[in-house]
Amino acid sequence: MANLKELRSRIKSVSSTMQITSAMKMVSAAKLSKAQDAIQQMRPYTDKLTELLQNLSASLSGESESVYGVEREVNNVLIISIASNRGLAGAFNSNIIKASKKLADEVYANKNVEFITIGKKANDILSKLYNVVDNKNEIYDDLSFANAAVIAEQAMADFVAGKYDKVVLVYNQFINAASQKVQEEQFLPIQKIEAGEGSAKEYIFEPSKEEIVEELIPKSLKIQFYKALRDSFASEHGARMTAMHKATDNATALRDSLKLQYNKARQAAITNEILEIVGGAEALNG
Repeated sequence: MANLKELRSRIKSVSSTMQITSAMKMVSAAKLSKAQDAIQQMRPYTDKLTELLQNLSASLSGESESVYGVEREVNNVLIISIASNRGLAGAFNSNIIKASKKLADEVYANKNVEFITIGKKANDILSKLYNVVDNKNEIYDDLSFANAAVIAEQAMADFVAGKYDKVVLVYNQFINAASQKVQEEQFLPIQKIEAGEGSAKEYIFEPSKEEIVEELIPKSLKIQFYKALRDSFASEHGARMTAMHKATDNATALRDSLKLQYNKARQAAITNEILEIVGGAEALNG
């Protein structure tokens, strides 16, 4: 009977876990719907603006060249790692941490590498291994363009001042609810379209090219950074929804297996009691 009591306890525990994971799945699904709509509506505008930015940068030269497109010998690198504040999202956070570590340890092994972390999960690990100059975990309390622009402006100002020669974003790009792709995206300097690629386009500038450089490029960089945050935000909820769906399925299978064991053990216990009663009665009759 002790075995039956243990099985009942395990069945109750697994059922409780299943209810929690199922509830978390539904919450993540609701949040994912809004986050997915936001990133899908934003992408066409961002992609077109990025194309304009690259073409504009390719057409600039000499004194009119943007300060954000200046290429220098890479000695100091800033990596902005975008993860989340919470776990239970499968490999969402660990993939960002692995990609960030690979950049620091392999790609820029002989460089001075510093980090800005967004999300507690990235900060908890990376701050123990590297120089994390700032963390912006609070951005998810109010994920807006205005708040994202503040972080982007900080990186842009440090690049212009010569503190960093390259700024790289590491984030999860949202593909769909079940799929995210880790992106290592060069934020600064601006990547130009080479003349030989055949994709550069001619534009008529109104107002002057210099004024457009002054206005469009900083705005485009801020939007690019905001898109990375939005991509990561949608990816987080997709990854968590998928992880909780799998956890619920596993808990359901385990509960059913435990119930089967319980029923078999109960039937065996009842059979043994019957045999004992029959055996006792035969002994009395004998």
